[in-house]
Amino acid sequence: MISRRDMLKTGAAAAAALSAPRLALAQEAAFAPEPGAWRDFAVTTRLDLAATGKAQAWVPLPSVREEEWIKTGKNDWRSNAVSAEVMRDPKYGAELLHVVFKDGEIAPYVEVRSSFALRDRAADLAAKGTAPALGAADRKLYLEATELMPTDGIVRETAEKAAAGKTSDIAKARAIYEWVVANTFRDAKTRGCGTGDVASMLRTGNLSGKCADLNALYVALVRSLGIPARDIYGIRVAPSKFGYKSLGAGSEVITKAQHCRAEIWLDGYGWVATDPADVRKVVLEEPPGNNAVDNPKVVAARQALFGAWEGNWLGYNVAHDVALPGSKHKVGFLMYPQAEVAGALLDCLDPDTFKYSIKSTEITA
Repeated sequence: MISRRDMLKTGAAAAAALSAPRLALAQEAAFAPEPGAWRDFAVTTRLDLAATGKAQAWVPLPSVREEEWIKTGKNDWRSNAVSAEVMRDPKYGAELLHVVFKDGEIAPYVEVRSSFALRDRAADLAAKGTAPALGAADRKLYLEATELMPTDGIVRETAEKAAAGKTSDIAKARAIYEWVVANTFRDAKTRGCGTGDVASMLRTGNLSGKCADLNALYVALVRSLGIPARDIYGIRVAPSKFGYKSLGAGSEVITKAQHCRAEIWLDGYGWVATDPADVRKVVLEEPPGNNAVDNPKVVAARQALFGAWEGNWLGYNVAHDVALPGSKHKVGFLMYPQAEVAGALLDCLDPDTFKYSIKSTEITA
């Protein structure tokens, strides 16, 4: 466990990892996403429920619409449900398919096919930005605290220390990015993508977890300094074209390939891609595993993932604290299919018992 004292140190290691000799080595890894050709995909999600009472389910649909890197297409489905309706979260705009089955349905199922297009994205942070200003309502939304991501107390205290001496938003955001990379670690034992309980992480000093923990920490820290930021909850849909086994889907079956990314808003540049959690994933999982922070592949990912993403990942939505329509249940974020039988919410992190599968297909014709 990391002590609070150690947690608040930025450390010389972060600077050393980014030194000039290491940069030359990092170029060999060639992790350099750049906007280019669009790729068309379809994701098919199938749920088969063993119902012993009234059953209903919720399937997230692609609802992030950013013309720079993602274009959503059609959603089609088939099911033996008595009702199936596309619904939209009123606060964040997250879309989902809500299906309700008749009581006593022997084999409730729903299969949803969503099409979309993706491409790499990268911001030129060295050039002066000309993007339009963020609207007042969105600025308020992406600065506010959520149930799991407070922006005061120890969160703000930590952010202020991590970004000490920085004056511009971009400098503060980058300093916090480096702090998260240097002070957190990915825990392979964490279930799913984690819970995103930022306050608990900082109070205990245990800065471990997976993407929904580490990127939520980044978003909360950045928000606490007045910089709009948001998590995007989604899923990896294809291998990495840069050869990173840890940063892509391993096969067409992507049932357990969920991943949360983060964005920050920089005036003049718009929404900028970040993903400190994936840097820690490269450290832990990129073959041969347990890599040093100055490993060329780690350094290359660390440089690229402040400002760029690879377009092999579908972003579903940016929603927090989502109330499931027609249910008493609420989820911290909507990245997995959800289902309820006889009023009990099924374990979305156990697809073998829950019985759901997700497959990805790249459409080339």
